[in-house]
Order: sequence, then C-alpha cells, then structure tokens
Amino acid sequence: MKMRSVTPMRIAKIGYIVMSVLFCAAGILFIAAPELSVSIIGVCIGVAMLLFGIVKLIGYFSKDLFRLAFQFDLEFGILMIVLGGIVLFNPRNLIAFICVVLGISILLDGLFKIRIAMDSRQFGIKSWWLILALAIITGVIGVFLIYDSVVGARALSVLLGLTLLSEGALNLYTVISTVLIVKNQFPDVIETDAFEMNGKER
Repeated sequence: MKMRSVTPMRIAKIGYIVMSVLFCAAGILFIAAPELSVSIIGVCIGVAMLLFGIVKLIGYFSKDLFRLAFQFDLEFGILMIVLGGIVLFNPRNLIAFICVVLGISILLDGLFKIRIAMDSRQFGIKSWWLILALAIITGVIGVFLIYDSVVGARALSVLLGLTLLSEGALNLYTVISTVLIVKNQFPDVIETDAFEMNGKER
C-alpha cells in the first residue's frame, strides 16, 4: 500500500506555528504601541484572519495522525476567511464589527480547544492541562473583547493585543503538543483480503 504524503501535514504544522508567532508578535505590538491607527489595526486583523483561515483549511485536509488540533478547522477556517475578507474591505469603519467578530471567533476557538484538551487527555498527552488553561484564558479574553468593543482607541489596542497574544500562544502550544507527523503513515482506507471458498466470498 502506498504511504500517505506528509507534506500537507508539514505545511499545516509550520503554517500554524508561523501564524501563531505572528499573532503573538502583533499582540505585543498592539500592547506596546496603543497609538496605532484604527486602519492599521483593521488591516492587520483582516490579513491575519484570512491567512489563518487558509492555514486551518490546510490543516483539516492534512489528516494528521491524532486528528486533534485540526479537527474543527473546516468550518472555523471558512469562517475566518470570510470574516477576514469582509474586514479588509473597510477596516476603518468596521472596528466595532472587527472586535465583536474577532471576540466571538476567539471565544469559539477557546471552546474548541477545551474539547481538544479533553481529547488530548484521553490520548495520554501529559500537557493537556496547559492546553485547557490557555483555552480558558483565551475564551475569557474573547468575551471581554466582545463587550468592550466601544472603549477608547488606546484601550482597544491593548485589549486586541492581549487577545492576539493569548490566541497565538494557545494555537502554538496546541499544534506543537498534539500534531505528530509520522513518515510511514497509511491512508485512511481499511482494506480486506477477500477470497472465495466454495463459491462464496468470505
């Protein structure tokens, strides 16, 4: 039987790591420089959501061994791409929308990661509790972003920074700890040898 290519898994894992690091970097930037314009913030968020949505789709279709980190990424990846495209059309006038949408997305991702943490525990991954803790923290920050979307620009930049930083850390640790790439991995097809005995297939 032909082995499955691990290239999509590598692309997805590397993409997840790169985007998570960029999320963390953007979060630190927003916190350190809260005077950034609304347009810059909107464009950054829109591009990040669009790219991360693409990475999530690649991850979902890569069929990694444990199927933990990417198991919810089909729907969530499509959502991120659509919302990221909407944000890029008018980043300045959609800042409240951006905050609400990003907050809901972060909250949902935190809830999904809680499920992943529980599944990781069943798989015997010792650091499942850290995924759970990061998921809870990220979800709580997402809730704050939803309700505090009308605060001043500086406070909003800091809050967005905390949101991106926590989301980046959550995804980075999740993909590192749960995505295992095995070179000699077979496709998801169960093949049985059929043979005939006395004219009957058994």
